[in-house]
Amino acid sequence: MQGWHEALWLWPAGALVLGYLLGSIPFGLILTRLSGGGDIRQQGSGNIGATNVLRTGRKGVALATLLLDGGKGALAYFLGEQIGPGLGMHAAAGAFFGHLYPVWLGFKGGKGVATMLGISLAMLWPTGLAFALVWVAVFALFRWSSLAGMFAASAVPVTAAILGRFDVTLLTLAFALVLIWKHRENIDRLLSGEEPHFGRSAA
Repeated sequence: MQGWHEALWLWPAGALVLGYLLGSIPFGLILTRLSGGGDIRQQGSGNIGATNVLRTGRKGVALATLLLDGGKGALAYFLGEQIGPGLGMHAAAGAFFGHLYPVWLGFKGGKGVATMLGISLAMLWPTGLAFALVWVAVFALFRWSSLAGMFAASAVPVTAAILGRFDVTLLTLAFALVLIWKHRENIDRLLSGEEPHFGRSAA
């Protein structure tokens, strides 16, 4: 019986690993290559996410990247819950960090915006809705995808706290802080006035 209790840690660890492997799938890179667009890491900002894919002019590929990057976060959460109640959060955390630091790409991945959106919608849908609404509003005002992503991510833990889901608040607060840190170069460009508005090339 003691051995059974000692093995309980394997379940959350398994959910975390499962989520990480899902999150590590670089859909932006895969889809761009399959569509004949080459290596997305050598284009635009060098990011593997949907925004950089869209900058290549491949709108359909960008939309597919957005849906798949968000979908892998949502799927990780749902699969984690199938492993055991409450383990969806472990899988979601794995997926988020898998997207940011994919093993297949030398731990150099995306910035987590779409994946966090998918996780938020699956974990507590009003937080995902808040994410989407804030992103659209900020982007419509300023035309900076990076700024919209950071504000949208910050809206998730706030919404979760308002709803009294402090477990979700803590997890998504960690996500938001890491996401903002991943945007540190964008922040420098925003402060210096060098961040290009979407649809324009960088100077």
